[in-house]
Parts: sequence; structure tokens; C-alpha cells
Amino acid sequence: MHLPLIQDILILLGFSVVIVFVLQKLKLPSIIGFLLTGIIIGPYGLSLINDLEQVEVLSEIGVILLLFVIGMELSLKQLASIKKTVFIGGLLQVGITAIVTGLIYYFLGYRWNESVFVGFLFSLSSTAIVLKTLQDRKEISAPHGRNALAILIFQDIIVVPMMLVTPLIAGESTNIGMSILSLVLKSAVVIVVTIISARYIVPKLMHAVAKTNSKELFLLVTFTLCFAVAFLTSEVGLSLALGAFIAGLIISESEYSYQATSIILPFRELFTSFFFVSVGMLLDLSFFICNIPTIMFLVLLVFIIKSIIAGLAVAALKYPPRTVLLTGLSLFQVGEFAFILSKVGIEYNLLTAQTNQYFLSVSIVSMILTPFIIIFSERIANRFIGISKKIGLDPTFISNKNMSEISDEKFENHLIIVGYGVNGSNLAKAASASNIPYVVIEMNAEIVRQHKAKGLPFIFGDASQDPILEAVQLPNARAAVIAISDNQATKTIIKNIRSHSESLYLVVRTRYVKEISELIALGADEVIPEEFETSVQIFTHVLQNFLVPEDDIDQFIEKVRADNYELFKGELKLPKTYRPKNIADFNITCLRINSDSKEFLGKPLKDLNLRAEHGINILGIKRKEEMLDSIQPTEVLKQGDIIYVQGNQNMIEKFHKAIK
Repeated sequence: MHLPLIQDILILLGFSVVIVFVLQKLKLPSIIGFLLTGIIIGPYGLSLINDLEQVEVLSEIGVILLLFVIGMELSLKQLASIKKTVFIGGLLQVGITAIVTGLIYYFLGYRWNESVFVGFLFSLSSTAIVLKTLQDRKEISAPHGRNALAILIFQDIIVVPMMLVTPLIAGESTNIGMSILSLVLKSAVVIVVTIISARYIVPKLMHAVAKTNSKELFLLVTFTLCFAVAFLTSEVGLSLALGAFIAGLIISESEYSYQATSIILPFRELFTSFFFVSVGMLLDLSFFICNIPTIMFLVLLVFIIKSIIAGLAVAALKYPPRTVLLTGLSLFQVGEFAFILSKVGIEYNLLTAQTNQYFLSVSIVSMILTPFIIIFSERIANRFIGISKKIGLDPTFISNKNMSEISDEKFENHLIIVGYGVNGSNLAKAASASNIPYVVIEMNAEIVRQHKAKGLPFIFGDASQDPILEAVQLPNARAAVIAISDNQATKTIIKNIRSHSESLYLVVRTRYVKEISELIALGADEVIPEEFETSVQIFTHVLQNFLVPEDDIDQFIEKVRADNYELFKGELKLPKTYRPKNIADFNITCLRINSDSKEFLGKPLKDLNLRAEHGINILGIKRKEEMLDSIQPTEVLKQGDIIYVQGNQNMIEKFHKAIK
């Protein structure tokens, strides 16, 4: 039996494979490949796809899974920490963009209701593309990533009232008040159900499912929760995507969110590719080619207006300039929910066929450009900040009150911590426990406010700015630690710190080993790559299990770190060790005797009485290349011997200290 949908999917996937493969060779984002695939195989290209509606259904599933995974990677606490940005930043961005765009359209000679609707359309950005790109670049948890996420969440929420208002501004409805009231009540119920489910119901359900050890059941429950919540929110008038995001948040509160994410990811990647392909299919190539100059001018206009307004919305929340610029550049495009809203506008005659084609062309071009703009956004932001300084502008957005509160306190011989994530917060706790004076520089306004209320030395700002480093009294500091996840920002901060002090001990956290040499060249004293430190923990445990002497492991780790983690690039050789196959793996450790103490050396084992006095048994001795696995009471220990001991772990550690 011939199924047209199977043929369409085969064409879609086949073209996607070829185009994405070529773009990957050119190191271009895969999203571009999916959009190009849609343009080529769509009804305005080669017309290879017959059932566009079926592809759109698959693409909707992709958006649902994308928002579901994003929700699982957050938590209710993290979402609460950005609530100010969601409602204030989101309202400013959507409101100002809609007003400015609407006024421009109105002055071009269109009716007021058409202008308002067009303002709605251009105020929305692409949740799918922006979050996918930020996730791929591991920037979703960076300050600008959190701000972009917050504003996109507000846009996903506000699109529903926009749909309700559309019939009213078109003159087709007079009962909008009751509709909005009903929506507010339903939304309140959804929020309450979300909190209760996340705290009490879903964690217990997931625990019961996990206890069955059935991967199939775990997968089914995860998908059921995702689509059930999405369906329910859709039924009460909210979007499917928002429901999927809420479902992700609910699961994120359980300890099984990581497993759920791992099983969803392959499906998400497949279905989101359908979404981007379906978006590309909407572009009318003949219209686009005939109106390229006008379309590109409109794209430029949208880029400028939306970037500036999104940046101003974040600046109003007193974020530093770099975060402001990066957030603005991330949200310049027109998004997928605008396509859904445009269908409502066409239905109520608020959008002409020609205007709709201009809208689609500008939207799709802006979507295609989005990954490139985000990739180069750091360079653009750094260039803009540099130019601003040269022409005498003050791009700091820093509160003088915030700085003066820190500056009034005298710091000396203190520690400066840049970034209050997991690493920064743990370091601050360790410093506090050790009575080491410290001050934290953080760009999350909510975190700063919470900790300053507790009387802790926090300052809000960007450590790449001179006034911030002056406020934390950098010349008087003993050490500084840069514990942020943004590699480009880390480089800028290192340069700025070294311009103020050459002697300060500077430790930098980074993700990858490949970034070490450049950071040290810029002025870092120590660079700790998370990538390698994780592997250090892994090989340490593995080598201990294979009874490699503890001293050899320690020397190996020191050697690796001293060589800036370059040791594994060459041939690696470790001392050969002997592991008797008939010895069980319970509290057995391999130690080297480095001590020259007469307490242990040169005496028969029977006289040392190791079991009674040290709580250990010697199972074997390796001397040079000879293995002594039959130990006699008359055997004596010599300096450099490798001994295999068994006993209580605490007693083994005490004995290890004695023979060092």
C-alpha cells in the first residue's frame, strides 16, 4: 500500500541529510540546512512535497519536544529567579516593539487596526531557533541566555491574548472582556496545578516508574506527561508549546529529569528538523526574488529596531552593557508564533496577501540569519563597547549606589570571585568557612539583591569594566577567580584585570582543555578545565581500582597539571603494577614506602606487628621488578618497596601517612 506521507518524509530527510552534511563541512549551523531544505523542496521550490499539512503536524510535535526539554533543564526555582525579566523585560520588549512597528506601518498609510496587528506580529521572536542555537553553544545559562529565555517565555504567553484581541480590533467581537477574564482564571489554575504536580505528584510517580527498571515504561510515562500537559493547556486556550514547557518544569523537580532528557533528545532533534523544514516551505521564491531589495531593507530595519528595543528592555533591569547587547542581538528575528498569529490576521482581513508575503519573507530571512548573528554577537558587542569608550559614551549601566556600598568597606588581602554559579558559590562558602575576606562580582541582579540583603559582599556588574574592578579594590586583592561559563567574556576580564595588576594571583575556570594556552597567554596564573578535571577524577578512581600506587597517581596528576594538561597528547607510560587475580577487591590498596624511618625499615615483619598496631595486613611486596606474593614473617621492608595492603580504610590512610 502506497502512503504519500512516507514518501514526503523520505524526500524531506534525504534532502536534509545532503544539505546539512555540506553545511557541517562548512561549519555552518544545521538549522540553516533545514530551512534551505524547506525552501528547495517546498511548493514554491521544486514542489516535491505534496502533503504540507502533515509536515506541519510533525513540526508542531518538534516545537513541543523542544520546549519540553528546555523546561526539564530548568527548575521552578530557576524560573522564579528570572520572573522579573519575564514580566518587566518581556512586557517592555513586546510593548515597545509593537508600538514602534505599528506607528511605522500606520504612517505608511494603513488602517490603525492593521497597524496594531502588524505590531503584534513583529514583536514576537523565534523561541525554537534562539533557544536551539543558545543550547548548541552552551549559552542558555549565561546571563544573556537567561534574559533571552525569560523574554521568549513572556512572548509565548502574550501571543494568546493577542489572538483574543485580534477579533476585537477587527470589529468582529464585542465579548473580549469575558474571554480575557476566563483566560486569566484558567491560567491561574494551570499555575497551581503545575506547582502541586512538581512538588508532590510527579516525583512520586517517576520514582514508582523507575523502580520497575523498565525503560519502555519510563519512556511512555515521560511522553504521556509531556503531551498530556500540552493538550490540557491548549484546551484552556494557552499554546501547546507553553504547555510542553510547563510539563518540562514539572519533571525537572524530580531526580529523574536527566534520564528523561536523555531519552527525549533523539526524538526532539528529529521533529524539530521537521519544524524548520516546514518554515522554509512557506517562502515564495518568485516573490522573494522580485522584491529582494525591499525585503533586505526591511530585514535590516527589523534587525536594528528589535535589537535596540530588546536591549533597552534588559538595560532597564540594570544589566551590564555586554549582556544588554548580546540579549538584543539574540532576539532580532520574527518567530514561529507570528506565523500562527498571521493566519488569524488573514482570517479577519487584517493582513493582505502581499503584506503577508513580505512578512513571511522578512521572517524567514531573519530566522536564517539568527544563528550567524548569535555566533558573531560577542564580536559585535565587544566592538560596540570599544567604540563607545573611544567616543566618550558611558556604556556601563552601573549603579553608583551599588558601587559605593562596596567601596565604603575597606578590603585588603582579599579574594575576588567573578561569577556566582556552582563553582563561585562553593568557593565563597569555602572562603567564608576559612575566614578569608572575599567579594563577589555577579551579573544576575536577583542573586545580588538576595545576598546583599543577607549582608554579604556582592556587587552587581561586569568585571570587564574598570569601575567595577575599582569598586572591589583590585590592587589590594591577593587573588581572583573567574568562574563564569562565557569564554569570550573570560578573556576580556583577564585582560582588564592584568591592566590593573600584574602580581594578582589569577585562577580561571574554563570548559575545555583547548582553551588553556590562550587564557594563560592572556595572563591567567592557573586555568582549571572542567573537561579535564572530570577525567582526572575518573582515571584516579580507575587506577586505584587497578592498585596503582597512590604516590604514583599523585605524581601523575601533578605532572599532568604542571604540563597544562598536555601529557595525554603524547605517549603515556605508568609504572607496571601486579594485581593478583585471587585477591578480592575489598579495601585493598597499593602503597609505596618512601620513608627512611627506622620504625619500619630493616625489621622483620613479625617484629613490626602491623595488624595489631596499624590494623593492616601485607598481601604482597613488589621490589624493583620482582613480585613477592608469598610473604614470610622474616621478610623486611626496604625503601622504595611497593606493598599491597588490606584493612580498614581509615587505618590504611594512617599507615600511608606514616610511610611517606
